[in-house]
Amino acid sequence: MDEDGNLQISNSNYNGEEEGEDPENNTLNQPLLKRHRTLSSTPLALVGAKVSHIESLDYEINENDLFKHDWRSRSKAQVFQYIFLKWTLACLVGLFTGLIATLINLAVENIAGYKLLAVGYYIAQDRFWTGLMVFTGANLGLTLVATVLVVYFAPTAAGPGIPEIKAYLNGIDTPNMFGFTTMMVKIVGSIGAVAAGLDLGKEGPLVHIGSCIASLLGQGGPDNHRIKWRWLRYFNNDRDRRDLITCGSASGVCAAFRSPVGGVLFALEEVATWWRSALLWRTFFSTAVVVVVLRAFIEICNSGKCGLFGSGGLIMFDVSHVEVRYHAADIIPVTLIGVFGGILGSLYNHLLHKVLRLYNLINQKGKIHKVLLSLGVSLLHQLLFGLPFLANEACDPTIDEICPTNGRSGNFKQFNCPNGYYNDLSTLLLTTNDDAVRKHFLFKHSYEFGMVSLWIFFGLYCILGLITFGIATPSGLFLPIILMGSAYGRMLGTAMGSYTNIDQGLYAVLGAASLMAGSMRMTVSLCVIFLELTNNLLLLPITMFVLLIAKTVGDSFNLSIYEIILHLKGLPFLEANPEPWMRNLTVGELNDAKPPVVTLNGVEKVANIVDVLRNTTHNAFPVLDGADQNTGTELHGLILRAHLVKVLKKRWFLNEKRRTEEWEVREKFTPVELAEREDNFDDVAITSSEMQLYVDLHPLTNTTPYTVVQSMSVAKALVLFRSVGLRHLLVVPKIQASGMSPVIGILTRQDLRAYNILQAFPHLDKHKSGKAR
Repeated sequence: MDEDGNLQISNSNYNGEEEGEDPENNTLNQPLLKRHRTLSSTPLALVGAKVSHIESLDYEINENDLFKHDWRSRSKAQVFQYIFLKWTLACLVGLFTGLIATLINLAVENIAGYKLLAVGYYIAQDRFWTGLMVFTGANLGLTLVATVLVVYFAPTAAGPGIPEIKAYLNGIDTPNMFGFTTMMVKIVGSIGAVAAGLDLGKEGPLVHIGSCIASLLGQGGPDNHRIKWRWLRYFNNDRDRRDLITCGSASGVCAAFRSPVGGVLFALEEVATWWRSALLWRTFFSTAVVVVVLRAFIEICNSGKCGLFGSGGLIMFDVSHVEVRYHAADIIPVTLIGVFGGILGSLYNHLLHKVLRLYNLINQKGKIHKVLLSLGVSLLHQLLFGLPFLANEACDPTIDEICPTNGRSGNFKQFNCPNGYYNDLSTLLLTTNDDAVRKHFLFKHSYEFGMVSLWIFFGLYCILGLITFGIATPSGLFLPIILMGSAYGRMLGTAMGSYTNIDQGLYAVLGAASLMAGSMRMTVSLCVIFLELTNNLLLLPITMFVLLIAKTVGDSFNLSIYEIILHLKGLPFLEANPEPWMRNLTVGELNDAKPPVVTLNGVEKVANIVDVLRNTTHNAFPVLDGADQNTGTELHGLILRAHLVKVLKKRWFLNEKRRTEEWEVREKFTPVELAEREDNFDDVAITSSEMQLYVDLHPLTNTTPYTVVQSMSVAKALVLFRSVGLRHLLVVPKIQASGMSPVIGILTRQDLRAYNILQAFPHLDKHKSGKAR
């Protein structure tokens, strides 16, 4: 059983803690959390560097007497305050996300830029070993800073953070994911890791940073220094915090790609479980503020006041000046791009799955091993310095650009080549990841990069992309996948030669889009992001076609990369579509596999409440009215564990068994107090005389819980549970007979997961899908 109420079946149960083993211990052939068919008392999942106790979120409105009175007594001014504050916080989320994204971009471009300028200076003087030492030393130092911060101060800042955000918006409380320390480490760590030249992006971390900003604003600041404004009391609930974090995730994507509409669609398609039109408007407003902030700083930087970050505009990979041409005969190569993107994306997901398991074996050995792993991966990235010595190309006298160049920018880097020649590998490798993508997307430079150099680049970044994700640094998957996809797209365009009318730059764009769709399985949001990235609407039809093919092919092999990570971490994510065999199982049959439900009377003895809190970990209990709980005929509602603890701490006891008046409960409790999570029963001391007193639970009971009749199918119950964002779903009997309890059980998130159901009903195993397996 778990804290959510009478859970028998668990998605993940780790027995290592009871046996004295490391909770992160596993083999390459097991999930990161061991799964058993035994009952679980504590649902666990990997969050950051350790196994954490996972609870669900209360997105349901708790309609007890206090809430109803507070809602009725709100004046028009208070309603206006609430609406005004929602829009104000949405604006602040966009503002701060835009400012921090600008800071990260400025820091990365300047740190990486001056590093590369120093390396280029030594290479121009033929001091290659000095250049290598500067290159290696700077990269190792930056990686060390990022890793130490993550390992020793905020383990939850590692990785992109998008799977955990997706889980939170699905109704899973991921501990310490949105704290102030996590956000600061994410910012500094992203700067260090990206500037170190690691094959990772800042896009995923920006989504996490935007969500952290939203969470901190909604709760009034860090946990230890919260602002106690009366206005903020309206947001002291999971529902409004969920909406703010949705705005934050959309703002993060917008800040990463300068794509406001793409950010909104990303939140809708990829991370958000629950959506409505009012949230759409606020999310769009947040991304609009991000764009305004980015545009303002770009104008400042174009005047040369931002160091090396002085060129470029709001469009990151602008190809709007290019006339895109494609004909009916090009449908075959475009289809091949989509098919290859789906195959390579699913293969990438499969291999990354294995790498993450291997890294877990290394990381469980201790913090120093995590640091050494990151430094070892950084050392492998020093191949970026040595491989350009294998290539050189002659400058084309017909081009209108300077060739060769030795500065920070330029598409024809000289590196070690004599005059009149340029090094195409150096042009791609000795630069920032953003600049490498820009060079791949170049149009009308069909033969700038040789086929051998493209193969070297593609193979190298496939390997680096696999071994870099999973180390203890903030990391994003977007840019590494774009780099791999653009390289293979350009290779395909080079191989097609005169057989196609499509420019190689367009092949690179389509290759990047197809590989992202093949790995992440997004379509609508990716299509809009790429249109906003390239600023060319002529790409729309062909991009849509490629994305649809790549996603279809990828779905036939395995799950998306974020779903794979969710599975590895053991986060109990509820999928949108129930399994077909769930139609053949009723919630009554599912409830029969669980222990009897624990109920309380409307006016309950203190001793009984204490006994229930001590001997169960349920988060909620049905409240029955009647002479006896076995013969009660009325289900009054559902009371939360936190409210019971609050009653005991405040000593709201009665000397006699009676119902209280409305004014009595309002004197003792406020809606703000009841919105706080306080379910720690350990520090509550009840005397023996108090044990004999009574508590009236009626005013604190949610009188309108969601209920389902026992004959409803599990599939239908799952859709209701996920769509409304529930934590508890009461099961009531189909026939109300004399002497029968009006409630027969409670379903929670863990009960409705396909994997857990199959552990209790093995005969359904022959019907289970690939996802359940």
